[in-house]
Amino acid sequence: MLVDEVKETIRQVPDFPKKGIQFLDITTGVKNYDAFKAMIDFLYNEFKDKNVNYVAGIESRGFVFGAPLALMLGAGFIMIRKPHKLPAETISETYDLEYGSDTIHMHADAIKEGDNVVVVDDLLATGGTATAACKLVQKAGGNVEAAAFPIELTPLKGADKITKETGVRVVSMMKYDLD
Repeated sequence: MLVDEVKETIRQVPDFPKKGIQFLDITTGVKNYDAFKAMIDFLYNEFKDKNVNYVAGIESRGFVFGAPLALMLGAGFIMIRKPHKLPAETISETYDLEYGSDTIHMHADAIKEGDNVVVVDDLLATGGTATAACKLVQKAGGNVEAAAFPIELTPLKGADKITKETGVRVVSMMKYDLD
């Protein structure tokens, strides 16, 4: 399935979650077997030769893409979650939102020094959460091979933020302008 065909499976919802936002709904893409497989295959082909030890998925839709990718790569899967969701000792990273801040957590023993990790989420917008996830992996001693996404909203410059603040390259399958 070609990228343009996969794009056709992504529903656009105007004015969600608030007026003026054009929301890209990945759920219509993942319910389509061929589109979902094409997204996972794209990510796999990007990293199959990179000696990845772990794929770190960002809660919650990053789990949808990260877990199958980890299996295909023969790598472990790490959950990056919201506060109070992981049962053992965690490390955390706080990041700024439009109004306030948020924090993500990862088990403190999830990564060893020098492990190669791909950070995955469903969509890259402003890059705040993904930047924090990359910093979290780096704080634990991991090497972030890339931050990867099926969808990137290019006008919001999230890729620039991730690369500027962490030095991590960004990989995305479908780029949207939304102009």
